[in-house]
Amino acid sequence: MRRWLAAIALLAVTVVAAYLLLYRPSSVTPTLSAPAATATIASGSSVVGVSAEGAVLAWLPPPPGSLPALPAGKLPPGGRLAGPMLEQARVLGAVPPALRRYVARSYYGESGVDVELSSGIELRFGDDSQAAKKWKAAAAVLADPTITALDYVDLHSPGHPGVGGSGHSLPPAP
Repeated sequence: MRRWLAAIALLAVTVVAAYLLLYRPSSVTPTLSAPAATATIASGSSVVGVSAEGAVLAWLPPPPGSLPALPAGKLPPGGRLAGPMLEQARVLGAVPPALRRYVARSYYGESGVDVELSSGIELRFGDDSQAAKKWKAAAAVLADPTITALDYVDLHSPGHPGVGGSGHSLPPAP
């Protein structure tokens, strides 16, 4: 009986080993992907990128092009953002590609995270929850042909964005 069980166990191990070594259709291919910078932090020669998850990317070269700067003069301890700075990074990480070039800066205002466009229009996000939905709502307001000028877009409730003012022109269509 023991020989019979040992033979079955040996056969099972042989079948599994043959499958793993000879017949498996694909193998593991290692890949390395660096997080994308969605904003910058610090100033001058010490500018570094920040990911949408709040990681300070000090080990990468400074990000090319113009990314919005987070309002901080120095790098946070531990290499990770926290609190209002993290909320801003998450909101900036959700910017749709078509609107990215219009984002000038981000700051934490009275109502929470605010993003200022290059035309001066303020997008009021509140917190970082539903950031992608809030950006879609902002894009819909900015694309509305009946609106020609405004000062702010309130995105606290992405299903019902509010607008106000008439002091700033809309950014040109992409």
